[in-house]
Amino acid sequence: MIRRAILLFAAIAADSGAALAETAAKSPVTAAAAMAEASVGVRPLALVDGLEDGPLKDRLSACIGKPTKPTEWSIGHRGAPLQFPEHSRQSYLAAARQGAGIIECDVAFTSDRELVCRHSQCDLHTTTDILTRPDLAAKCSQPFAPADPASGRAASAKCCTSDLTLAEFMTLKAKMDSSDKTATTPEAYQGGNPTWRTTLYAPGEVMSHKGYIALIKSLGRKFTPELKTPEVAMPFGGDYSQEAYASQMIEDYKAAGIPASDVFAQSFRLDDVKFWIAHYPDFGSQAVYLDDRDETLPGFDPMQPESFEPTMAELADAGVKIIAPPLWMLVTGKDGAIVPSPYAKAAKKAGLKIITWSLERSGPLSGGGGWYYQSIADVVHSDADMLRLLDTLANDIGVVGVFSDWPATTTFFANCLGLDGLGTASAGN
Repeated sequence: MIRRAILLFAAIAADSGAALAETAAKSPVTAAAAMAEASVGVRPLALVDGLEDGPLKDRLSACIGKPTKPTEWSIGHRGAPLQFPEHSRQSYLAAARQGAGIIECDVAFTSDRELVCRHSQCDLHTTTDILTRPDLAAKCSQPFAPADPASGRAASAKCCTSDLTLAEFMTLKAKMDSSDKTATTPEAYQGGNPTWRTTLYAPGEVMSHKGYIALIKSLGRKFTPELKTPEVAMPFGGDYSQEAYASQMIEDYKAAGIPASDVFAQSFRLDDVKFWIAHYPDFGSQAVYLDDRDETLPGFDPMQPESFEPTMAELADAGVKIIAPPLWMLVTGKDGAIVPSPYAKAAKKAGLKIITWSLERSGPLSGGGGWYYQSIADVVHSDADMLRLLDTLANDIGVVGVFSDWPATTTFFANCLGLDGLGTASAGN
């Protein structure tokens, strides 16, 4: 009898849970209400514990245990991919639960010209299970080639969203972005995940762009879609132009009834930003120019303003309102401190708002932190120093948002300092 009662109770609980999930899916108000509070967990608190004693540690310690709410200063970079497969439904939900007020979808297109969320048009071989699906792996631009220890050849493959239809893409499972270059089988190639990440929450569900819009809308969050630079020749198929691609992304928001004020469209291509400014001015007025001139402009140096082409003033004159460089461009080390770089000072002088990317991305700071922290490698010693970096970004530079692979950290910090995502103080903790 006891066992039957337990089974009956479990069945009722399961039915109730399913009913609640169905209600939440059908009712955006209910789903958004469930996300009204942020759950930051232990990660930000461990970072506070690791800080050296001083005013910053005292201030952040005083916020431990206080309620936290979503904030637009905290931006989910591909969701929460430190532990969840990037651009998966699960990654987006984790970012929202951690209080990210804005959540990113990198936008690529399929062979039938539908839009999907992938960081790169051609990363399916490292971010999904496509290579273990023979029917779909056969469609890859470059099939899997095993490693050859004798010649030193690394394992390789290239699988693109444009290799598949939307229907085919949606059957994939998202995985942590990784690959084992020593692999001799497609199954072994799935490995290679860094030790400081996890596969605990994989696999995940891949997302179409329209599905992402519906989900983020239901959660009461804002959108930052990035139009990915195509890795195939454009116009694709002879007539799908870059302009058509850029228009399609914006039209998806208009069709879903999303106000332009809730959308921060991004691109590394300045021409895309200028296109939105000219043809979709409501969206273009807060479009984000992602700055990778360190990789594309010979001689560019964020510490030397005379190397900037175009200049910050010229960007502002072209209608750009928001610029988004990587973290390291905005800061440098001086006498053991993290201080604003000449790049940051020039952007502020030109009146540009600044967003930056991406915290918790390139590895532990005990080893310098990798690419994203290269300009301050000499003055950081542990992950706790990310909070020192955030302090400089917020108080000395005045950034309006920070992309993070684990938004709980930026959510906690923003709540404690009263940052509302517009670069001004608000009623915080």
